[in-house]
Amino acid sequence: MAQPLEVQEKKELVAKGEKTVPARYYVPSTDIFETDDALKLVMEVPGVDRKDIDIRLEEDVLRVEARIDRSKYDGMEPLYTEYGVGHFTRSFTLSHRIDQQQIAAALSDGVLTLTLKKVQQAQPRRIEIR
Repeated sequence: MAQPLEVQEKKELVAKGEKTVPARYYVPSTDIFETDDALKLVMEVPGVDRKDIDIRLEEDVLRVEARIDRSKYDGMEPLYTEYGVGHFTRSFTLSHRIDQQQIAAALSDGVLTLTLKKVQQAQPRRIEIR
Protein backbone atom coordinates (compact mmCIF):
# COMPACT_ATOMS: atom_id res chain seq x y z
CA MET A 1 0.00 0.00 0.00
CA ALA A 2 1.43 3.37 -0.99
CA GLN A 3 1.82 5.93 1.76
CA PRO A 4 1.33 9.64 1.12
CA LEU A 5 4.53 11.67 1.00
CA GLU A 6 5.29 13.45 4.24
CA VAL A 7 8.16 15.60 5.43
CA GLN A 8 10.13 13.71 8.04
CA GLU A 9 12.50 15.26 10.52
CA LYS A 10 16.01 13.87 10.72
CA LYS A 11 16.36 11.95 13.96
CA GLU A 12 19.43 12.87 15.93
CA LEU A 13 21.16 9.93 17.55
CA VAL A 14 20.89 9.92 21.32
CA ALA A 15 24.06 8.13 22.30
CA LYS A 16 24.70 6.26 25.49
CA GLY A 17 27.99 7.60 26.81
CA GLU A 18 30.16 10.47 25.76
CA LYS A 19 31.86 11.21 22.46
CA THR A 20 35.40 12.42 22.04
CA VAL A 21 34.55 14.14 18.75
CA PRO A 22 32.17 17.11 18.92
CA ALA A 23 29.77 16.33 16.09
CA ARG A 24 26.12 15.56 15.53
CA TYR A 25 25.14 12.07 14.48
CA TYR A 26 21.85 11.24 12.82
CA VAL A 27 19.98 7.96 12.34
CA PRO A 28 19.67 7.48 8.57
CA SER A 29 16.20 6.66 7.24
CA THR A 30 16.27 3.02 6.16
CA ASP A 31 13.88 0.77 4.25
CA ILE A 32 14.27 -3.01 4.50
CA PHE A 33 13.03 -5.33 1.76
CA GLU A 34 13.02 -9.11 1.72
CA THR A 35 13.44 -11.29 -1.35
CA ASP A 36 13.64 -15.08 -1.52
CA ASP A 37 17.42 -15.06 -1.16
CA ALA A 38 18.33 -11.81 0.65
CA LEU A 39 17.42 -8.80 2.74
CA LYS A 40 18.05 -5.40 1.17
CA LEU A 41 18.63 -2.36 3.36
CA VAL A 42 18.23 0.96 1.54
CA MET A 43 19.66 3.78 3.62
CA GLU A 44 19.70 7.55 2.96
CA VAL A 45 23.12 9.12 3.57
CA PRO A 46 23.03 12.40 1.58
CA GLY A 47 26.28 14.29 1.15
CA VAL A 48 28.50 11.35 2.10
CA ASP A 49 31.33 10.16 -0.17
CA ARG A 50 32.09 6.48 -0.66
CA LYS A 51 35.47 6.84 1.09
CA ASP A 52 33.75 8.22 4.20
CA ILE A 53 31.53 5.20 4.86
CA ASP A 54 32.64 2.53 7.29
CA ILE A 55 30.67 -0.73 7.41
CA ARG A 56 31.72 -3.28 10.02
CA LEU A 57 30.43 -6.62 11.19
CA GLU A 58 31.34 -7.68 14.70
CA GLU A 59 29.65 -10.23 16.96
CA ASP A 60 26.49 -10.41 14.80
CA VAL A 61 26.09 -6.60 14.73
CA LEU A 62 26.32 -4.82 11.38
CA ARG A 63 27.33 -1.20 12.03
CA VAL A 64 27.26 1.58 9.43
CA GLU A 65 28.98 4.92 10.02
CA ALA A 66 28.90 7.59 7.32
CA ARG A 67 30.85 10.80 7.88
CA ILE A 68 30.19 14.17 6.26
CA ASP A 69 33.15 16.14 4.93
CA ARG A 70 32.62 19.36 6.90
CA SER A 71 35.09 21.27 4.72
CA LYS A 72 32.34 21.49 2.06
CA TYR A 73 30.49 23.82 4.44
CA ASP A 74 33.41 26.03 5.52
CA GLY A 75 32.60 29.72 5.25
CA MET A 76 28.88 29.12 4.79
CA GLU A 77 26.49 30.84 7.15
CA PRO A 78 23.01 29.36 6.76
CA LEU A 79 20.11 31.77 6.36
CA TYR A 80 17.56 29.00 6.78
CA THR A 81 17.96 25.26 7.32
CA GLU A 82 15.53 22.39 7.15
CA TYR A 83 18.01 19.67 7.80
CA GLY A 84 21.01 19.63 10.06
CA VAL A 85 24.38 18.63 8.72
CA GLY A 86 26.00 15.75 10.51
CA HIS A 87 27.31 12.24 10.37
CA PHE A 88 25.10 9.15 10.18
CA THR A 89 25.25 5.96 12.20
CA ARG A 90 23.05 2.90 12.50
CA SER A 91 23.46 -0.69 13.60
CA PHE A 92 21.53 -3.90 13.03
CA THR A 93 21.71 -7.19 14.90
CA LEU A 94 21.82 -10.00 12.36
CA SER A 95 19.97 -13.27 12.79
CA HIS A 96 21.37 -16.72 12.08
CA ARG A 97 19.46 -16.60 8.75
CA ILE A 98 21.98 -14.14 7.26
CA ASP A 99 25.16 -15.43 5.60
CA GLN A 100 27.66 -13.06 7.18
CA GLN A 101 30.23 -13.83 4.44
CA GLN A 102 27.81 -12.68 1.70
CA ILE A 103 27.15 -9.01 2.55
CA ALA A 104 27.52 -6.49 -0.27
CA ALA A 105 27.27 -2.69 -0.33
CA ALA A 106 26.69 -0.12 -3.08
CA LEU A 107 26.40 3.69 -2.97
CA SER A 108 24.57 5.76 -5.56
CA ASP A 109 23.37 9.37 -5.31
CA GLY A 110 23.38 9.45 -1.50
CA VAL A 111 21.63 6.09 -1.14
CA LEU A 112 23.52 3.18 0.42
CA THR A 113 22.15 -0.27 -0.44
CA LEU A 114 23.27 -3.25 1.62
CA THR A 115 22.44 -6.74 0.37
CA LEU A 116 22.45 -9.39 3.07
CA LYS A 117 22.25 -12.85 1.51
CA LYS A 118 20.32 -15.50 3.41
CA VAL A 119 22.00 -18.77 4.31
CA GLN A 120 21.06 -21.55 1.90
CA GLN A 121 18.81 -23.38 4.39
CA ALA A 122 16.80 -20.20 5.11
CA GLN A 123 15.77 -19.74 1.49
CA PRO A 124 12.31 -20.96 0.58
CA ARG A 125 12.20 -23.91 -1.77
CA ARG A 126 9.65 -26.18 -3.32
CA ILE A 127 9.71 -29.86 -2.39
CA GLU A 128 8.97 -32.20 -5.28
CA ILE A 129 6.80 -35.27 -4.66
CA ARG A 130 8.25 -38.49 -6.09
